[in-house]
Amino acid sequence: MPDPNRVMADAEALLQRVSPEGRRLAQRQRQRRNRALMRAFLRIAAAVAAILVAAVAWGIVIGPIGQMGFLAVIVAMAIAAGVIFAMSHEPEETAQSLAASDITLLPQKTEAWLQRQRPALPAPAQRLADGIGLKLEALAPQLVNLDPREPAAAEVRKLLATELPELIDGYTRVPAGLRSDDRNGVAPDKQLVEALGLVDSELARMSADLATGDLNKLATQGRYLELKYKDDQSL
Repeated sequence: MPDPNRVMADAEALLQRVSPEGRRLAQRQRQRRNRALMRAFLRIAAAVAAILVAAVAWGIVIGPIGQMGFLAVIVAMAIAAGVIFAMSHEPEETAQSLAASDITLLPQKTEAWLQRQRPALPAPAQRLADGIGLKLEALAPQLVNLDPREPAAAEVRKLLATELPELIDGYTRVPAGLRSDDRNGVAPDKQLVEALGLVDSELARMSADLATGDLNKLATQGRYLELKYKDDQSL
């Protein structure tokens, strides 16, 4: 007989995958990948054109390139294409790379990092992660003109580059079979959902404070995730 809890979890995960937030984030990720591929193709086209122009110029000024020259041109095109594709591939974000990111790029990079962690999260946490991703999308343009030396910028960086990664990393270190166990009063799954709810609320507050230009309020009234790592079996 199927486990009712497992059935409910699977159903919730299915609903999450087709949620408006999930679809919107997935669409944005596809758009980013398509833009990156288009930039790579344009660079490859420019490199191929430059190689062809150089080969033609060689033939006009010095003499025919011959069969060996033709092969050299083909090899040069293949190498150029391979190098450009390799350079256009964006490395996956890590907690360390988030900490070193420019404040204006931090929301987008944090969103990309969080979406890669999504499969390891329980369904309710996935829904919250999607909501956080949309808030990060809205927060990004607000940080464009924010001086990175402002205390407000430090608050944003602390939440996105330190507290959120520590929360997710702490959860994923818990063995999968123990994440739903009610140990130390609260199961890791539930603790994660509650903590992500705090992150979601904090992002909404930060965005509101930035929208009103109240940087002092943002810098002095920050709420911090009060997570205590008791042992390897809890968050």
